[in-house]
Amino acid sequence: MKATPAKLSACAIVALACLTLAGCGSKVKGNTYVSDPIAIAFGSGGKATFSSGPIGTDCTYTESGSKVSLTCTAQTMELTVDGDGNLVGPPEIGKLIKKK
Repeated sequence: MKATPAKLSACAIVALACLTLAGCGSKVKGNTYVSDPIAIAFGSGGKATFSSGPIGTDCTYTESGSKVSLTCTAQTMELTVDGDGNLVGPPEIGKLIKKK
């Protein structure tokens, strides 16, 4: 069976849509950011772990563009993903470097 131009165009549109949606996904999921002694590990399902030294706290997070809202217990912290892929937090946290 030979592919028609219309079928090829439809396939190309679907492939482009998939790539576009994937590019809009999570910026932080699966990554860990550190600024000794602080580390934040972002997992799937909006779950994260905030660690200060050996003590870790379970947290949740949401993303909107380059903004990340991290909630641990009753406190929420706003972070921003910078142009280098690192996180910038409030002054008491500062910049956290994406662990490679």
